[in-house]
Amino acid sequence: MNKQPDKQDVGKLIAEYQPRLKAFIRKRISNREDAEDILQDVLYQLVKAVENTFNPIVHIEAWLYRVARNRIVNHETKKREEELYVYQDEENGEEILSDLSNVLFGEETSPSPETEYLRSLVWTELENALSELPPEQREIFELTELDGIPLKEIARTTGVAVNTLLSRKHYAVLHLRKRLSLLYEDILCS
Repeated sequence: MNKQPDKQDVGKLIAEYQPRLKAFIRKRISNREDAEDILQDVLYQLVKAVENTFNPIVHIEAWLYRVARNRIVNHETKKREEELYVYQDEENGEEILSDLSNVLFGEETSPSPETEYLRSLVWTELENALSELPPEQREIFELTELDGIPLKEIARTTGVAVNTLLSRKHYAVLHLRKRLSLLYEDILCS
């Protein structure tokens, strides 16, 4: 198809190209959810482009694959940046989590008023940070870290692959580490 499609053609284009685009993206992106997000973004860009009569698409298939490749590159770049951030901050992040864990779960027989205040503050911040997460990330973090349920058991009962659960937990931990590091700097390092 070499002419600018009209709005009625978009549904046909999506039906025609979606399976091939999905396969193209899945070969390059291992996480199914990330691949789906990229596919949806490409299709959204198609709808937007069709509505833009000032900049028509001449070769639909080439345009779709170029947009998909760009989204994949952007995704991989962002992923590498996150991994680099985690690597650089890993030592400090582990210290932060360890210190906050001691505040939350310390075994003091009679905690001081300051310790009780810090505990309530950390729990409040933890709940706030958890509420910012997507439900599936929050759930896996709470089940494994707060309820102590093993990943394999969660995978068996939910039918979700262990690797998917690990990925969700990883993103939850990244978010929590970032959010709670601010609290750590404000309170424990002052």
